Amino acid sequence: MIGIGNKGRNDDGLGWEFAEKIEQQQLPNTVCEYRYQLQIEDAHLIGQYETVFFVDASHQPIAKGFEITESKLVNHFYFSSHSQSPETILYLAKELFQKEPIAFTIAIAGEDWEFENKLSETAIQNLVKALKRFERFYS
Repeated sequence: MIGIGNKGRNDDGLGWEFAEKIEQQQLPNTVCEYRYQLQIEDAHLIGQYETVFFVDASHQPIAKGFEITESKLVNHFYFSSHSQSPETILYLAKELFQKEPIAFTIAIAGEDWEFENKLSETAIQNLVKALKRFERFYS
């Protein structure tokens, strides 16, 4: 699991918070990593696993407060070698390392992006919903 975000930007820390909650459960065969943004080096990391979850805050409203979607590899890159999409990281894992893990993206809706270290009430509610759904998915 890769939690993506920045806890110093309020709801942007949802990905990290989700990963921390999962890490505390000490689920078997589960490793949590934390990133401010995905980078090309993460292609090597994900190639070591059969299943990968990318968890990030969403700036867009989501009807249920979160969504879990399957990530498919795509051949597109951002100009910088920093801040790549999960789909690009999957593509690189296949092209560079011949690895193709099953991958999902968990997007959790946030609303507050100021420079503080706290989650909004809405973000907390959406986080709880996403965690409950993940627990059903995982079991």
